[in-house]
Amino acid sequence: MKGADCLQNFTYDFYKQSADYLLARIPEPPEIALVLGSGLGPLAGELENPIVIDYRDIPNFLASTVESHAGKLIFGRLSGKRVVCMAGRFHYYEGYEFEQLAAPVRVLRLLGAHTVILTNAAGAVNTAYRVGDIMVIRDQIKLMGASPMRGANLPEFGERFFDVTRMYTPELRALALDCAKRLGQEYRMQEGVYFYMPGPQFETPAEIRAIRLLGGDAVGMSTVTEALTAAHCGMRVLGLSLMTNMAAGVLPQPLSDAEVTEAAAGAAGRFQALLREIIQQM
Repeated sequence: MKGADCLQNFTYDFYKQSADYLLARIPEPPEIALVLGSGLGPLAGELENPIVIDYRDIPNFLASTVESHAGKLIFGRLSGKRVVCMAGRFHYYEGYEFEQLAAPVRVLRLLGAHTVILTNAAGAVNTAYRVGDIMVIRDQIKLMGASPMRGANLPEFGERFFDVTRMYTPELRALALDCAKRLGQEYRMQEGVYFYMPGPQFETPAEIRAIRLLGGDAVGMSTVTEALTAAHCGMRVLGLSLMTNMAAGVLPQPLSDAEVTEAAAGAAGRFQALLREIIQQM
């Protein structure tokens, strides 16, 4: 669906149908939602007493088309907290409208989640960063595309005009940095600005130079619509970017999805330990 026809379907009841289907199949509502980015899905396997629901079975939900994304919601407990994991997310480059990308977070909010942790694999634009670093997202830049809140406002979720000054919750950012410090020196943590690009192609070296001049520290193809939707819903947001490659032009070599997947797999253990610690301390 495109344009006005697409927007007409996005009513509060549209999202509630998804949430009601899920609530009828889980023993308790989640407190925390965790969105797992490229190569970071294995953490979902650590949930205790998991209940797994395929995206395709959820009314009005989106379908993931990225091969490395499982396309499932997984409910269970992690570090003593009630958690729902999105093992696989949705992107503009898959053919979705920006307005459609509001659906997952709105459903997670209706399930009861008050906090969302957004993770992603990103390219390091800041030349002081290294592959394997984890960046706590302080802010974001999105210069293209519509807002996921475009269309009629749904007051059940939030106000028409909403503030995003503290979209990435400062207290959660501080908590993440503190947890990494306690876990040890092998955690190279950064805090910076995530720059959104639509993909699916990687950025050109000229685009990366422009992103650096505009204040971006890392670049990726996800996360920003989810963060905006969560802010509109009044949710607390923590964003974590794993640097899986140096951005185009930083090193004299081409970029590849295989490089991203390999780097994510290599850092999976550290990243999962950090997420467990953060969730335990929430």
